[in-house]
Amino acid sequence: MKSISTATRDSIISLLSSGYSTRQIQSKLGISKSTVSNVSKIYEVDKENIKFGRPRKLSAVDRQAVLTLVRTGKAGTAAAAAKHINSVLNNPVTVQTIRNVLKEDGYKSYAKKKRPFLSARHRKASLAFAEKHQNWTVEDWKRVIWSDETKVNRFGSDGRQYCWKKPGEPLGDREVEATVKFGGGCIMVWGCMGWNGPGILCEVEGKMNAKQYVSILEDGLLESIGKLGITEAELIFQQDNDPKHTSKLAQKWFEDQDIHVLDWPAQSPDLNPIEHLWTTLKRKILDYEVPAKGVWELWEWASAEWENITAEDCQKLIESMSRRLQAVIKAKGGNTNY
Repeated sequence: MKSISTATRDSIISLLSSGYSTRQIQSKLGISKSTVSNVSKIYEVDKENIKFGRPRKLSAVDRQAVLTLVRTGKAGTAAAAAKHINSVLNNPVTVQTIRNVLKEDGYKSYAKKKRPFLSARHRKASLAFAEKHQNWTVEDWKRVIWSDETKVNRFGSDGRQYCWKKPGEPLGDREVEATVKFGGGCIMVWGCMGWNGPGILCEVEGKMNAKQYVSILEDGLLESIGKLGITEAELIFQQDNDPKHTSKLAQKWFEDQDIHVLDWPAQSPDLNPIEHLWTTLKRKILDYEVPAKGVWELWEWASAEWENITAEDCQKLIESMSRRLQAVIKAKGGNTNY
């Protein structure tokens, strides 16, 4: 056999192992058919593992590079991964090729979940809170009244909705989320919950400021304390770090009422179990066959559905606090699936 370079020999072996035919290798490397055949015989390429048919457009090394780009977050989409990998390839590949690589490795495409931005300071505070309270029992969490505000829309939600359809099926009503010009009306509500069920739901008038927040606490929170059967001596109140919640006016009110406020980390809605009650409330309103006639009817529906939430619903969420804290610790203060 005519002497060939080590590089040519290795290239032949690599191409044979990747499934290239003798003729394809001959054309690709500019060598004779017999040279390819002789190398195949001498180096005993494992032909049982050769996959016949069209050769892969990406080598094993290139495929691994694509997976690393996605796994490390350097490329969040197939298009971004293609842009990265094509910058170093002689023969660029399509975005679909990248998608195929990801699918073959078990990846699936999902809509990104919206989460608050977490700075290093936010992560540190969330981790510290989780570590401080990780040994709290359900009995400890029973003392907490959880609170929050949310927006309830008359026409659907602000989030993405999904439906199933067959390819080529014409656009139908079930595939459309109705919208109206200039908004369809919405209400802002404040609510709270405890171990014994939901507290009082209060409507927020306009944009809430510190003065209106204290007014809601005077009515909604104090009435909820009585409704939920928690003595003020045992009570721990949870709220987020919105400026109106931490205002001097609100702080003075809590001091005057001798109510202990939980030291809550900023940007951590995934720790607050009441967030799931909002999801339940909005889903029930979406189940109505027709939208509310106006915001007044929307408020009536929201109030009625809020009262239908059971103590058991709240207890399941509160019992999840231990798991939520462990998830935060595992994520080192980062976002969790809650």
